[in-house]
Amino acid sequence: MVNSSSSLPIAENHARFSELVESALAHARKIGASDAAAEVSESLGLSVSVRKNDIETVEQTRDRSLDVTVYAGQRRGSASTSDFSPTALRETVEAAWHIASATAEDPAAGLPDAENLARDYPDLRLHYPWAIDTDSAAELALRAERAARAVDPRITNTEGASLGTYEGQFVMGNTRGFLGGYPYSRHSLSVAPIAGRGSNMQRDFWYSSERDASKLADPEAVGRYAAERALSRLSARRIPTGKFPVLFEAPLALGLLGALTQATNGGALYRKASFLLDSLGKPVLADHLDVTEDPHIPGAMGSSPFDDEGVITRARDVVRGGVLQGYFLSTYTARKLGMAVTGNAGGSHNLTLSSRDTNPADDLPAMLRKMGTGLLVTELIGQGVNYVTGDYSRGAFGYWVKDGVIQHAVQEVTIAGNLADMFRQIVAVGADEIVRGTKRTGSILIEQMAIAGG
Repeated sequence: MVNSSSSLPIAENHARFSELVESALAHARKIGASDAAAEVSESLGLSVSVRKNDIETVEQTRDRSLDVTVYAGQRRGSASTSDFSPTALRETVEAAWHIASATAEDPAAGLPDAENLARDYPDLRLHYPWAIDTDSAAELALRAERAARAVDPRITNTEGASLGTYEGQFVMGNTRGFLGGYPYSRHSLSVAPIAGRGSNMQRDFWYSSERDASKLADPEAVGRYAAERALSRLSARRIPTGKFPVLFEAPLALGLLGALTQATNGGALYRKASFLLDSLGKPVLADHLDVTEDPHIPGAMGSSPFDDEGVITRARDVVRGGVLQGYFLSTYTARKLGMAVTGNAGGSHNLTLSSRDTNPADDLPAMLRKMGTGLLVTELIGQGVNYVTGDYSRGAFGYWVKDGVIQHAVQEVTIAGNLADMFRQIVAVGADEIVRGTKRTGSILIEQMAIAGG
């Protein structure tokens, strides 16, 4: 994707990939497989990183893969290759078959039922190739870094800026009649400035990511905002220990939505590794909250007409009025739980958490006023989440707020609670929505958490 001539030949390769998939499936049948699935994919990428006004790294990637899974009844084997020759294709199928022949039976193993597979599906416009060369990519990253450094003399350094552009395509199919695939793209721009000197140095970052490069934020805007975030951290100090309201900035609030999906994922549920076991039809969030899933938003990062198994995706309510309406299930996990597949092999699709109490004026300043006195969290450190018990303990950076006004930055604190309680104690969701990957939400205000200062 460094120039227009290096873009993927989409139409030509779609036809060729379809033939490869069908050949792999036919050979699997020929050697005795009861069922089989295959996927052929390729991708191109360009990543350029700059630092202190110089190009630091340039990485160009081109990958391709043929992945095959075969079944001998309820025994399963998989193999892959990057060689698309007829000989390599046959050898890969046979390798998968030998693995299947040597594995133990699994009653839940097998392809999706035919009635769950996507047949006709919409073009969701997920592919926007970007004919950009290395020099042009570097210049965009440099513009972001220069803008960050120009904001204030206290921006003394940066960890660099980077621009990445990526496109790929795939075709997948199975012996139950599914054959489908599409091209896709994603592009991103990021910068990480450093503010201050000596013992008082702080860093922060910002980025923009889109399928369509024309929708990326302006490099100067990304740089300025990242610098402002870094500068605002220079007032950091500790705060006393206690229990206070906590407001998660929108980018971090997405992590709370991610915690909900993790806890209601079929894999965690059938292994009994979730604090939300047997929660279907029960309250899991505050009663003013809804979570919806819409896989078919044109151009969205989390859109897909079918999941990683070819199961059709559909819009649905995941949480309605705080009550859990559905889990996130693949074919395998659905069978393990004795439930219906939900089209979530590979993850969620365009989840939105919203509150029925949010109004358009509920921007971040309004959310600070709703909190009154407490902690605005803008960065989390560590992985202190136990999904079996729901216990939550994370290092945090943020801002102390008094009477709805930010007083100073806060560092070296830990916030703690239990996710089950935190979910039920969500007081408000801001109108300051942000989309990152497959999830969307505004800032999230939790009534009370334990804060360990120093």
